[in-house]
Amino acid sequence: MNENSSIGGFDLDSKFWRIIMVIVAVFLIFIGPTYISYLLSDVLRIDYVASLLVGLVLFALGLALIVFLTRKKILT
Repeated sequence: MNENSSIGGFDLDSKFWRIIMVIVAVFLIFIGPTYISYLLSDVLRIDYVASLLVGLVLFALGLALIVFLTRKKILT
């Protein structure tokens, strides 16, 4: 294992962590802005604009994770 393949406590050579990171990225991109915003605004009665901002932040985090995974050659 080379030093670039381990970040934090995650072994990026492991198929398990690769799959988990892709699932988290997809969750953040697709479910974050839609269902989480709905949950915050309608179910928890948080301000609509605040829930949209949280959804936008989750979307941006998901895109950043996809860019990270692409640069590390995990996604091709």
